Amino acid sequence: MQQSIKIVLGFCLIILMAGCLSSPYYQKQYPIPHNEWAYNNTPSFKFDVTDTNALYNIYFLMRHTDAYPYSNIWLIVKTKEPGDTTFERTRIEIPMAEPSGKWLGRGMGGIWEHRMPISNEGDTVMLRKLGTWEIELEQNMRMNPLPEVLQVGIRVEKKPKP
Repeated sequence: MQQSIKIVLGFCLIILMAGCLSSPYYQKQYPIPHNEWAYNNTPSFKFDVTDTNALYNIYFLMRHTDAYPYSNIWLIVKTKEPGDTTFERTRIEIPMAEPSGKWLGRGMGGIWEHRMPISNEGDTVMLRKLGTWEIELEQNMRMNPLPEVLQVGIRVEKKPKP
């Protein structure tokens, strides 16, 4: 009887913890063919904004193997607001390891996952136009193709109002 109570309490605790995790407003990831991210492979992400008074956090998602040869990644992030015909380009560096070489993301079995902010040094942003926003990612490292990259993506989180 004591064992079954522990199992039920453990199960309830897991459900409660899962309910506390914030779900993304938008999230999508693309697999990288042959685990080599080439310059001309520019994943595109489209999401609709319906609340221009909200604050958003925008993250770059990357999954790579333990053999990824760098401690960072340089990206060209192209953003197109609703109604625009051209993209605004921004070049950013995203650190992925400490100076000691320890990865900053979560790892398991030689695979590492990173969720790093790409908006204004991690600040929240206001997406001031209603409609469909588009973001394209381009790797901008010296090596082409960039080896050991399994997936890349974007995550947009709507910050809860206080």
